[in-house]
Amino acid sequence: QLQLVESGGGLVQPGGSLRLSCTASGSTLDSYAIGWFRQAPGKEREGVSCIGSSAGSTYYADSAKHRFIISRDNAKNTVYLQMNSLKPEDTAVYYCATAGFWELVQGQYDYRGQGTQVTVSS
Repeated sequence: QLQLVESGGGLVQPGGSLRLSCTASGSTLDSYAIGWFRQAPGKEREGVSCIGSSAGSTYYADSAKHRFIISRDNAKNTVYLQMNSLKPEDTAVYYCATAGFWELVQGQYDYRGQGTQVTVSS
């Protein structure tokens, strides 16, 4: 069974950067589109970005455009989310899931990791 583990979260000042990783075990990741969701306390889950199985297509929510970059290295069974110019409103638990565009916008997935906390604060 596919298992996803996120890493790379932490505390960063506004304007800083973080790179999140989503590493798979139990199965290879190369047949899955992968999406990143986030959820802040008291707010609804938001689909942030997703990438196709072959990295040929990517999608970004408006909140992530021009600041976040999603990529994948299938040889390492890992998907990355490079987050730049971070803002306090990016503070949330970020988790990766098996989700392409339609799943991302509908908030659906078959497998999801446990999440990693990102806190943007001075």
